[in-house]
Amino acid sequence: MSAKLPYLDRREAGRILAKYLKEHFEKPKTIVLGLARGGIPVASEIAGALKLPLDVFVVRKLGVPGHEELAMGAIASGGIQVINPEVASSLSDSNTALRNAIKQEQVILEQREQLYREGHPLIAGLRDRTIILVDDGLATGTTMSVAVQAMRRLGVERCVVAVPVGSFEACEKVGREADQVICVAKPRFFYGVGQFYEDFSQTSDEEVRTLLGEARHREDTWRS
Repeated sequence: MSAKLPYLDRREAGRILAKYLKEHFEKPKTIVLGLARGGIPVASEIAGALKLPLDVFVVRKLGVPGHEELAMGAIASGGIQVINPEVASSLSDSNTALRNAIKQEQVILEQREQLYREGHPLIAGLRDRTIILVDDGLATGTTMSVAVQAMRRLGVERCVVAVPVGSFEACEKVGREADQVICVAKPRFFYGVGQFYEDFSQTSDEEVRTLLGEARHREDTWRS
């Protein structure tokens, strides 16, 4: 697969990515989950084009104290915890470090879920459904890997990962865990997701809330 790069912005990337997912158009028991925050504008375009429900999925990395860029695990929506045993076991007091990190990140995760959903629960009954997990790109694939593992624990029937761009290594890594990976572009020289967008400004909490609200309204219209 290939695409003309860079994308204008995340929404254009979502419209292009949706063309690679046509087999899921109005498919029963299929849900689009965007990873907060940058995955939501991409996922919103896909959900709209395919006439599918949209929801947000929040993943928070558990960074090693003093070296937060190194993940000893992660937590995600639905009460999911994934621990990286290799990193955690290398710490002198891993239990304390994990406990403190989980406590801190759980607060942020709950705040974001409350902010984004405005009282609406995570779409119920993910079990036995097809989930399309969407982000704006895959650099290392770590966050998406956690999201896929979370889907497995939640009992989904099929997990499809869809991204506009990704490194070859990250797509290969996630491909070993997901049922399918749709990556429109895998550039040979990959330094970061942002290099493949003209506008890669940070997605705001307000934009996430607006897009989710629009999706709920859109879904109500389809059902009426």
